[in-house]
Amino acid sequence: MNSINFSLSDEHKEIQQLARDFSRNEIAPVAEHYDKTHEFPWPVVKKAQEMGLTTMNIPEQYGGLGLSMLEECLVTEEMAWGCSGISTTIGVNGLGMLPILIAGSEEQKTEYGNRMADGALAAYCVTEPEAGSDVSGIATTAVKDGDHYILKGGKTFITGATNASFYTVLAYTNPELRGTKGRYKGMSFFVVERDWEGVSVGKPFEKLGQHASDTAEVIFDDVKVPASHLLGEEGMGFLYAMKVFDHSRPSVASGAVGVAQRALDEAIKYAKDRYSMGQPIWRHQAIGHMIADMAMQVEAARLLVWKAAWAVDTGSRNTTAAAFAKAYAADMAMKVTVDAVQVFGGYGYMSEYPVEKLMRDIKIYQIYEGTSQIQRNIIMRELFRD
Repeated sequence: MNSINFSLSDEHKEIQQLARDFSRNEIAPVAEHYDKTHEFPWPVVKKAQEMGLTTMNIPEQYGGLGLSMLEECLVTEEMAWGCSGISTTIGVNGLGMLPILIAGSEEQKTEYGNRMADGALAAYCVTEPEAGSDVSGIATTAVKDGDHYILKGGKTFITGATNASFYTVLAYTNPELRGTKGRYKGMSFFVVERDWEGVSVGKPFEKLGQHASDTAEVIFDDVKVPASHLLGEEGMGFLYAMKVFDHSRPSVASGAVGVAQRALDEAIKYAKDRYSMGQPIWRHQAIGHMIADMAMQVEAARLLVWKAAWAVDTGSRNTTAAAFAKAYAADMAMKVTVDAVQVFGGYGYMSEYPVEKLMRDIKIYQIYEGTSQIQRNIIMRELFRD
């Protein structure tokens, strides 16, 4: 009789160990430096490119590693353990490629997959000043003009915008549908080159956390986009964006698990070494139980992530599973990092100790790739679907 198997295969373990070694040896040692300087971590990114970590989700025939969703999550968790800002800088390239992998032609997949393998970076351009959780609220337009589209508008909070070679951009190709019941059929995706006339990038934002990850505005001022750069069918952009979320949310959730695991590890280490009232502080039930709760929550989130990834890999619809994983992992990691600071006491509030950075870094996980509230809306919708 076959039973559910929660163990990783030897191949999974090997991939996990490679990512763990990279995280411990290349990311964690420089995390504090990039957190304080806000510099783009080029040396780490270049090493990640050499290992194929910026092309994890790109199939081998298009120049990538061709990892499964579960394997991508294993790698992302390990990288985020070292520094979620650097992990995001590396992983966002896969997000930028997702619309191409989901809707692109063979020629587009081959061209941009191989460009990524050769060192190009990508960014995903959907969010706008007036359109975050409500994707249909975007104002950017791409109006057909002969064999081109004229792209006009702006995107904000775009991760990786500063150094990307190309962008995948969502825009209204039927602007008259904006604000109507048919708005979901009025958007389309395009690949836009960074060096085209009319494309400009703003100064990176100053952020609470993830200082190693650049986030900026991208402006499109009457950019001529060849019709050959349309991804998939015109009017299908919203559907493609939703498919992107189903693939991206498990990976993002795994990053939250990685940060929480780091917070747990740091709390355990400190609670062993720190003495109070004649014994290590973990022996005080108030601290010991707090750390036990942290461990349970991390493990629960990891299993939700694995299930959401498994659904992708088996071709199952994973919308609910991805929402479960994203919401729970983000909220869990926020609590676990706050609790880690509490375990450290006054030292946890000091920047010379690692847990305050983890607490700052993790907050964005409750916001990007769909807020924790939006995930609950999705779950609610799926539970009451007729």
